[in-house]
Amino acid sequence: MSRRIIVHSAARSDVIDIAYYIAEDSLTAADRFVEAVDAAYSRLADMPEIGAAREYGDPALKGMRMWPVPGSPKHLIFYRATATEVRIVRVLHGARDLARIFHQGEEGQADR
Repeated sequence: MSRRIIVHSAARSDVIDIAYYIAEDSLTAADRFVEAVDAAYSRLADMPEIGAAREYGDPALKGMRMWPVPGSPKHLIFYRATATEVRIVRVLHGARDLARIFHQGEEGQADR
């Protein structure tokens, strides 16, 4: 059973920002990145358990999981899944200070 995909505004902005950055070198690579993200969302909707569990200490982030973007493994999709939906919280480069981002609530308080 495929779940409904809900992409939070912060995640949408993340993907746009990353694609613009990649497009500075190659429009084709930027298009491939966006296509890979969309394909990953669909795969997560079908198999949300494939992502690694992540714990950040914030009860509002309970159940957070992480899955790399296919073909761009340094970019990570952070999401939470229920029986009926997959909520994409953020899409971030793995070199960022992820603990700080999630502890400070940069994933979008309104989108929790």
